[in-house]
Amino acid sequence: MIRITVLGGAAACPNPGQGCSAYLLETDGHRLLLDCGPDTLATLQEHIAIDELSGIIISHLHADHALDLVPLRYGLKYMPGLARRSVPLWLPPDGRAFLAGLATVLAHGEVAEDFFEEVFHITEYAPDQPLQLGELTIRFRPTRHYIPCWACRIETAGRAIVYLADTGPFPELIPFTEKADLVICEGTYRDVPAGLPIELRGHLTAREAGTLAAAAGAGRLLLTHFWATLGVQALRQEAEDAFGRPVDVAAPGLVIEIP
Repeated sequence: MIRITVLGGAAACPNPGQGCSAYLLETDGHRLLLDCGPDTLATLQEHIAIDELSGIIISHLHADHALDLVPLRYGLKYMPGLARRSVPLWLPPDGRAFLAGLATVLAHGEVAEDFFEEVFHITEYAPDQPLQLGELTIRFRPTRHYIPCWACRIETAGRAIVYLADTGPFPELIPFTEKADLVICEGTYRDVPAGLPIELRGHLTAREAGTLAAAAGAGRLLLTHFWATLGVQALRQEAEDAFGRPVDVAAPGLVIEIP
């Protein structure tokens, strides 16, 4: 069984009572964090301790997907009672340089050179190669976003979870998402931005998320990365109209199980 727990699903700024992008994926052998957006560690600790994480994968280096790596670093270093103080962290290309720059700003009274490395075992994943973590096979696909961003497809025991991270309309994602048991897809907008060419868009509407999941033949759709001010029920309805069946909407603590 695969269990997905939503830790946060807001867009670039937390919604009331909800942090940004972070999802806990659990199997019998793994507790993997997909992105680590701000205001999500508190929700994570309602389900597992931070030292129970088997790894973290970051889709891209925007703050709303990676900023809680900072308090997580402090927790792993200083929190009393932990059984271990190092967690594997897979970053996109150039991720090390990103963290190094962040460390120079944050490391007051500490050594910047190993600020993150002392608690994270850091690897930059190769997006054109599968990442094998025990029984999990993780494949990556670039999305259409304002900076380099990678969707990931996680497969185990004949099941597939696809996390599309941030993306604008990008038909090439449909075969990557094909027949997934669950698609975690953003729905940042309600309306298509006026006057913006499709190739310059870095986000989807909720209706486009439903259309993508339907075209891929996905089993379930989890709508995420949205602004609560647009109306959560309105976003759900537009995604459902396009998907043709009920849609889950990200809320902290929401659990989806794939048997």
